[in-house]
Amino acid sequence: MEELDRLTALDGVTRVGSGKVRELFAVGDDHLLLVATDRISAFDVVMPTPIPDKGKVLTGMTAFWLTRLTDVVGNHMVTTDPDRFGHGLAAHADLLRGRAMLCRRAEPLPIECVARGYLAGSGWKEYRERGTVCGIALPDGLVESERLGEVLFTPATKAERGDHDENISLERAADLIGTDLAARVRELTIELYRRAADHAASRGIILADTKFEFGLLPGADGERELILIDEVLTPDSSRFWPAEDYEPGRPQRSVDKQYVRDWLETLDWDKSPPGPDLPDDVVARTRERYVRAYEQLTETSFTEWTTP
Repeated sequence: MEELDRLTALDGVTRVGSGKVRELFAVGDDHLLLVATDRISAFDVVMPTPIPDKGKVLTGMTAFWLTRLTDVVGNHMVTTDPDRFGHGLAAHADLLRGRAMLCRRAEPLPIECVARGYLAGSGWKEYRERGTVCGIALPDGLVESERLGEVLFTPATKAERGDHDENISLERAADLIGTDLAARVRELTIELYRRAADHAASRGIILADTKFEFGLLPGADGERELILIDEVLTPDSSRFWPAEDYEPGRPQRSVDKQYVRDWLETLDWDKSPPGPDLPDDVVARTRERYVRAYEQLTETSFTEWTTP
C-alpha cells in the first residue's frame, strides 16, 4: 500500500483529478496520464481494502479493447509504455508499468453511455417494479438475466464521487449534448457493445451490459473529433458472465466486481461511507475473477502484460 500511495503524487506532472479508482495528471497542455489504482468501489462507495493488481487489469483490458475497436471510433490512448510518457515519468516506470496510460486530453461529454443486452442489475429491479428499463417499456413475462430482443441504450448523468448516477432519457441526453451528438453516441455505444459482445462470446463470456464515455478533441476548421475515453469494457464498467453456466431466470455467476457487491449485500450496511473492510478471502477471490476476465478475453497471460 505504501508504494501505491505514491500514485497520488508524481514528480514532473501535476495531479488534476481523483476518481473512485483513477488518479489523473496533466502531462503538458494536451495530454493526461491516467493511473489506475487498486481501489474498488461498490454502490458508489470506495472500499477501504484494495484488490491487488486490479489497476493493472483495468489498464490492460482497456488497452486491449481500444486497440481492437479503433476502426469503430477513435480513442484517447497514446501509449501504455512508461518509457515513452516523457516529463521525467520514466523514473517512476516500475510503479506505473501496467497501470498507467498516456492519453490525448479531450473534453468529456457530461453523460455516461450504457448499453444493455440482458435484463440484470438495476434494470431487472426496475422491470419487476414497472415493466420498464430506464423508462423504456419491455414485453411482459421476461425473467432475470434474459437476453433482450434488442440492445438498449440507456444514458446516465455523471455523479460526483460518493453520489449516484441518474438514468436519463435519450431526449434529456439530447438536451445536454445536442440532438445530433446524442444520436451519434447512441449509435456508437450499440455498435461497440455488439462488437465486444461478439468477441466475448467467442471466448466463452457473455457481456451483459457495459458503459462507455466519450469526449471531444479540437479538430481542423473548428470541428471537434468525437473519441472514446476513460476505461473500456473492464470488470469495473461491465457485467461479464461465464457462458458455460448461463441460465435465464436467476442471478448469474460473474467475473466482475459483482462478487464484492453480493458479499456486501449480506452485511447490515446502509451503503453509505465508510465502506466495510473486505475479508482476505473476498479480496483473493475478487482478484482471481479480474485476472481470469483479463486472460480469457485478451487471450494473453496477465504476467505477460505486467512484465517489461
